[in-house]
Amino acid sequence: MSELELADHYDRMNKVVEELLKGSNPTQIAHTLSIPRKDVLSHIDEWRSIVHTDNSIRTRAKEALAGADQHYAMIISKAWETVEQADANNQYGTKAQTLKLIADVEAKRLDMLNKAGLLENTDLGNQLIETERKQGILIDILKQVSSKCENCKKEVAQRLSEITGRVEPIDV
Repeated sequence: MSELELADHYDRMNKVVEELLKGSNPTQIAHTLSIPRKDVLSHIDEWRSIVHTDNSIRTRAKEALAGADQHYAMIISKAWETVEQADANNQYGTKAQTLKLIADVEAKRLDMLNKAGLLENTDLGNQLIETERKQGILIDILKQVSSKCENCKKEVAQRLSEITGRVEPIDV
C-alpha cells in the first residue's frame, strides 16, 4: 500500500469513527459517507484495535471521553435544577419533560461510552444497572407527578411507552 493509499485509508477510517462517536450506527454511517456497510464495520474494528493497543491514542481518547462525560454531567445537573424550579412552581408538564430529558441524556451518555469501546464489560454492566435503576426512579417520579394533572397523565404514559417499549398503565 502506497503512502497516499495509506493516508486515504486512515482518512476514511477517521470519518467513520467521527460519525460513530456522533452516535450514528454503521448503516447510517455507510449512507452518510457513501461507502459499503462492510467497509464501515471493518474501519470500526480496525480503529478499536488501534485504540486498544496504542497507549497514546488510548489516553487521548479517554481524555476526550472524560470531557464529554463531564459535559453530560453538567447538562444533567442543570436539568435537575430545572426539575426543582418546575416543582416549586407547580409546572408539572415542564417537570415531566425535563425528567424525560434527563433519562435521554443518561442513555446517550452510556451509548457514547459503549460505542467508544473503551469501557471494560464489568464497568459497563455496573453503569447499565445503575442507569436502569435511575430510569425506574424517573419513571416512578413521572407517573406520580403526572397523576396530579389529567392532561399530562396520558401524554406522559405515551412518552414513557416510547422509552420503555411497553404500554405504561395510567392510574385513574
